[in-house]
Amino acid sequence: MKVAKFGGTSMANASCIEKVKNVVFADQDIHYVVVSAPGKREKTDTKITDLLYKCNDSIKYGQSVKEAFKPVADRFYTIIEELGIEFDISGEINTIRKNISEGASLDYIVSRGEYLSAKIAAAYFGWDFIDAIELVKFDEDGNFDAELTNKVTAKKLKGIKNAVIPGFYGVLPCGSVKTFSRGGSDISGAIIARAVNADIYENWTDVDGFMKCDPRLVENAELIDVLTYKELRELSYMGANVLHPDSIFPVRKSDIPINIKNTFNPSAKGTFIVPTTHFFDGKYKREDSIITGVAGKKDFIGIALEKSMMNNELGFGRRVLNVIEDNGLSFEHMPSGVDTLTVIVDGHKLSEELLKKVIFEIENVCEPDSIHVIRDLALVAVVGHGMTSKSGTAYKVFESLAKADINIKMIDQGSSELNIIIAIEGKDYEKAISALYNGLV
Repeated sequence: MKVAKFGGTSMANASCIEKVKNVVFADQDIHYVVVSAPGKREKTDTKITDLLYKCNDSIKYGQSVKEAFKPVADRFYTIIEELGIEFDISGEINTIRKNISEGASLDYIVSRGEYLSAKIAAAYFGWDFIDAIELVKFDEDGNFDAELTNKVTAKKLKGIKNAVIPGFYGVLPCGSVKTFSRGGSDISGAIIARAVNADIYENWTDVDGFMKCDPRLVENAELIDVLTYKELRELSYMGANVLHPDSIFPVRKSDIPINIKNTFNPSAKGTFIVPTTHFFDGKYKREDSIITGVAGKKDFIGIALEKSMMNNELGFGRRVLNVIEDNGLSFEHMPSGVDTLTVIVDGHKLSEELLKKVIFEIENVCEPDSIHVIRDLALVAVVGHGMTSKSGTAYKVFESLAKADINIKMIDQGSSELNIIIAIEGKDYEKAISALYNGLV
């Protein structure tokens, strides 16, 4: 049995949805389909979810909800018309518009793209529609309740042969809609796969699979044929956005492999994302390579401290991290020396005002000899289980960057030896990705 999730590009218009139906009906093993809201039809288009965010803004700024919601309604009406199905969605549209006008929550508003998308797909397929609020449960604090969800979903889907389910959202105990983070439909698909004990969770998108690096930066980047759960987490976290990094957690409990597939090139093998233990057991094979992939992100900030005898001062690092935590931040890395410590944080989450506040508080509680800010950092990760058994990998990493005349600001390697992370200047990011890929792959 398979569960298939189709992303926004796959659901963008009637022509795309027709391709989705062809994929689903060509494989009798697919019994449950999870869908995203319609994405962009072309580069200048706007995703339905973004249009729904604008609807929420219209309430906030006292603008017309009717006018803001019209592009959303028109998009779905057009899809139905072009699919050639007799399906009256006007009642749903009117209800959603009314709820938005009356102050519906942001989570409810932005989830309606998936809801309507699934409604249409179910009607087009002739399958059951099951609302995600019947399946996906969050607790009172807004945390996903994995075990309750699995129990409820398994019971609900038992005996239902074929169903379409909206991704991205679930429900709080009070009955209010609660969404995952953007891209959360990937998680929804994994939740369903676990609940029905699927053999494979297929995630259909608009690319042939995971590439060894960003194909926009390196021409003719190679496809990764097999990727482990752990490698996926590292690459996704560092910017490889083919799959939501949290989507492995539901399927990991049942050792269900994920297959990334291309709706627009269904014959392509794609990338298999497999249990790490099964990979080491030899159940899955891939081409021998030192690394699996290279990925990275830009716009990080380093807060660098120096203090004599820091190593003898108990609790110094804890006090620094308490300031970071108290200001609602998480740190990415924390390289340190005998008398130095640097905290790397995401620059997108750190305004100038907040940065000044953090520095002021660190100075008060830690009294460093000096503290300064390192701006415009990029982090690049070299990821792969192959690094654990190949000597000289770090040398090749540094050699590749040196040949490209790229200065390294920080080096961090996890204890599992699964990755090497390098901080560089933001201006060198694209050049570093290319240099590492060409030097290691």
